[in-house]
Amino acid sequence: MPRLETGQTAPAFTLSDHAGRSVSLSDFDGRNLIIFFYPAAMTPGCTTEACDFRDSLIRLQQAGYDVVGISPDKPDKLARFVEKESLTYPLLSDPDRAVMDAYGAYGEKMLYGKKVTGVIRSTIVVGPDGTVTLPKYNIKATGHVASLSKALGLG
Repeated sequence: MPRLETGQTAPAFTLSDHAGRSVSLSDFDGRNLIIFFYPAAMTPGCTTEACDFRDSLIRLQQAGYDVVGISPDKPDKLARFVEKESLTYPLLSDPDRAVMDAYGAYGEKMLYGKKVTGVIRSTIVVGPDGTVTLPKYNIKATGHVASLSKALGLG
């Protein structure tokens, strides 16, 4: 499973969001984009991470960053998650995990001491020119936005 590195071109994608609209990487041309990959909507860790991005979104946007979340969940489950947690950014559905594969966010990982295959909690920051500016893999849900903000020089 290849992981993306700084300077690589981010793989293009088009996925359905929680409202059934198509969202493409190219929609963010000229902007910085934070893409976070998470295993499943409405699970404790993913809810913590999603709400952390929600609570930090205005600060991130003021610094010039858009945010999208990607999981293998279907759009209807994502819509319930958005409504339940009042999320204010797009959640994208990648049910066949093709985008996760392309971004290195799906594969073998350790879960409770066992090797399993699944979604690797990851965040990829894509610059305005479509290249990867910051790849982070195997991140922890709690405190992630704070460490990401620090890595981006936002405080």
